[in-house]
Amino acid sequence: MASNERDIFEEAYRVVTVENESMTIQGVQSGKLLTIVNPTVPLTEDEYPPGRLIALKDPLSSMPS
Repeated sequence: MASNERDIFEEAYRVVTVENESMTIQGVQSGKLLTIVNPTVPLTEDEYPPGRLIALKDPLSSMPS
């Protein structure tokens, strides 16, 4: 992989589609499409309307040392 795996946390994303267990987002700068799957918490268009800008948070950065 040419880029750092953590680069995804440095970019803003726009919501493309939302389904019950998944959300597809597109990087504003890179144009990369990512699909986030969350089978435990339903995702809704009310919470994540298409076109909304979001940022991804690195779960490892908030872990206690």
